[in-house]
Amino acid sequence: MNAPTSFDQAQRRRERLVVIGNGMAGCRAVEEILARDAKRYAITIFGAEPRVNYNRIMLSPVLAGEKSFDEIVLNTAEWYAENGIELVSGDPVDHIDRERQTVVARSGRVESYDKLLIATGSDPFIIPVPGRDLPGVVTFRDLDDVDKMLAAAEQGGPNEEQGRAVVIGGGLLGLEAAHGLSLRGMTVTVVHLMPTLMERQLDEAAGWLLKQELERRGQTILTGADTQEIVGKDGHVAAVRLKDGREIPADIVIMAVGIRPSIMLAKTSGLECERGIMVDDHMVTSDPNVLAVGECVQHRGQCYGLVAPLWEMCRALADHLTEQPSGYAGSVTSTKLKVSGIDVFSAGDFSGGDEGEDIVMRDAARGVYKRLVLKDNRIVGAVLYGDTVDGNWYFDLLKKQEDVSEMREGLIFGQAFALGGGALADPNAAVAALPDDAEICGCNGVSKGKVIQCILDGAASLDAVRSTCKASASCGSCTGLVEGLLALTLGDEVQAGPKTMCKCTSFGHDDVRRLILEKELKAIPQVMQELHWTTPDGCASCRPALNYYLLCAWPGEYEDDQKSRFVNERLHANIQKDGTYSVVPRMWGGITNPRELRAIADVIEKFDARMVKVTGGQRLDIFGIRKEDLPAVWADLNAAGMVSGHAYGKSLRTVKTCVGSEWCRFGTQDSTGLGVKLEQMSWGSWMPHKFKMAVSGCPRNCAEATIKDFGVVCVDSGYELHVGGNGGIKVRATDLLCKVATEEEALEHCAAFIQLYREDAHYLERTAPWLERKGLEWIRAQMFDDPDAVRRLAARFRHSQKFMQDDPWAKRAAGERRDLHSHLATVVPAGMEYA
Repeated sequence: MNAPTSFDQAQRRRERLVVIGNGMAGCRAVEEILARDAKRYAITIFGAEPRVNYNRIMLSPVLAGEKSFDEIVLNTAEWYAENGIELVSGDPVDHIDRERQTVVARSGRVESYDKLLIATGSDPFIIPVPGRDLPGVVTFRDLDDVDKMLAAAEQGGPNEEQGRAVVIGGGLLGLEAAHGLSLRGMTVTVVHLMPTLMERQLDEAAGWLLKQELERRGQTILTGADTQEIVGKDGHVAAVRLKDGREIPADIVIMAVGIRPSIMLAKTSGLECERGIMVDDHMVTSDPNVLAVGECVQHRGQCYGLVAPLWEMCRALADHLTEQPSGYAGSVTSTKLKVSGIDVFSAGDFSGGDEGEDIVMRDAARGVYKRLVLKDNRIVGAVLYGDTVDGNWYFDLLKKQEDVSEMREGLIFGQAFALGGGALADPNAAVAALPDDAEICGCNGVSKGKVIQCILDGAASLDAVRSTCKASASCGSCTGLVEGLLALTLGDEVQAGPKTMCKCTSFGHDDVRRLILEKELKAIPQVMQELHWTTPDGCASCRPALNYYLLCAWPGEYEDDQKSRFVNERLHANIQKDGTYSVVPRMWGGITNPRELRAIADVIEKFDARMVKVTGGQRLDIFGIRKEDLPAVWADLNAAGMVSGHAYGKSLRTVKTCVGSEWCRFGTQDSTGLGVKLEQMSWGSWMPHKFKMAVSGCPRNCAEATIKDFGVVCVDSGYELHVGGNGGIKVRATDLLCKVATEEEALEHCAAFIQLYREDAHYLERTAPWLERKGLEWIRAQMFDDPDAVRRLAARFRHSQKFMQDDPWAKRAAGERRDLHSHLATVVPAGMEYA
């Protein structure tokens, strides 16, 4: 027999603490104990799941594809090892012998204890209807449930149809499951017994708003619907039948009707139980050596399913086990949630009644609803939908039962307005006015005082706060409050995290672009609502960027918002310092003809333009046009067959050419013809920034192709394609992307490069800094590692062009407009349909 190690001896000198439950409550209790006395207990944790502790609140983002499992892990394997904790995972405890003070696991393993902590959480409630045990009926409580749902989403329905999911239960978990499966491509129906969604958290009005929004996103919501039977076919779930006779086809059914405290283990061991395991203010059960914490307990007649009360229990339990007794007196709860990306908040009693008095605000345009219930000038209940920024402040007023009569008139408009006497105050004033014990992060139970202490202890950035005290590390809805505390505490010493789009949001450009696609956001107000914009309508920095990102993401679906464009783009003219405008009609590849020249001359004389100038891009710029004359100027130019040159937009500007092989004795290819084809292919395309091209007919490079965003240099054997040049303030020569043999390949690769730039670059980022940020090898990898990538990118570009070139500002008004789509068919290889 091996001699005991020093580690074993050290463990034996400690009291033995066994924890049943490796979930959020059990591990949080252990964290609290370690923070008070790390050497007091030798700790063994038994977990039913074969994995480390993770954040169950974040299962919904995993289902939706927004996070991976690794991103929601709370306690890594290294954490257990570093703290001397033995984790027994995938082996649940089946029996407690209180007389011998041992527990017996399913594997037969026996472990003795001095103190036992039960943190078994809750079990999903399965409605007792026929068919509930069929394969394909799942709950939504752990990662295994998520894996089953993902498998159903990937498998789809019969005959390669889109998979069909029915979610029974319109509470938070049910709606999150529906949202995630919808994002995964399934057709989703929610069946809810009550007339209002989330009736425990929302009143009728807010529940109706939520139902309308979810239906707008494509889900079917059936309220007041009672399930009679789950119908099977060939040994698998096939449909859900309601008591009114309706039958809803289903490839998977998710039971999300509620939870019950998991008390069977405690009950069979003889501990006193009612709805939950009975505990006192120190979380001690009817056995002084057995404690319990979390969703499984009943304290003073209450069972809690929210995170904040559980954290308060854990603190009281840790105080007791380290002989620093404080006691838990129960919790006044609030609920601040993100339901399918929509912010909701509720607290207290919002049922109203004869003695209650309602203050209500509705803002349909922003999708905001607020309701406060007052009794004797004190808040007793609150419901917020769409804008929950003041939820913590309302909750603090509710808990302290403060008299709000002096701020009553501005109360519904929020803290900054109410305390500012009707004027909007400094955005950080609201969080500054909160007391130190005010809750900032409900997901992790972190108060304002704890966040400030964390910052004073050295957490000088948002990421540092998240990793240290976990505030804002879960759902992220309190990010603005944490950032406000950083600014108030450190001022200019706050360490910048990833650069955000603007001051209206905590998200950077890449995250905004990703979430627009993942969440299928198709309107600027929807983006601002979903991503917690701190301003009602955005600003001059974010609105044009959002407008572009939506145009790029949803061609043909999103309608260009002219209000979100700069004046030059709205008017297709450049404003000059004297208040007049200059107009640049497009000349394909720098080529013109008598009709176009006559039209330009007529416009100059008719509208008394003071100057006409040849631009660096081989076009004519007409100066001195009055704003009121711009529509007439464009009408005359359109009548001559000339479209906008977009010399004022974030789009293709020019394609500069030399005369090439047709005229020049050094020319190797038809550079002018290729330049015209490139311009006709790509004109009217909105991009992150201005975009210029050039085609030089030989290596002498007369068109200066090697300082353009995309340049072609013709050589004897074909075409060199160059990217990322800039001839502006900071001159940058291009990098060689590749070499191709034919015009068709040059056009194809150009379309693919433009689309990659359109889909990845930040708004107002030229190709030169974009290429330097991403790297030439990354761009080559995106285009060439997959043999089909160029084709797919080019197809997406052409698909978007069908809508860009139909822009009423860009197209000709005359009937002689060239059919560009027919022309494209002659210069772009066939079979490149939208992929």
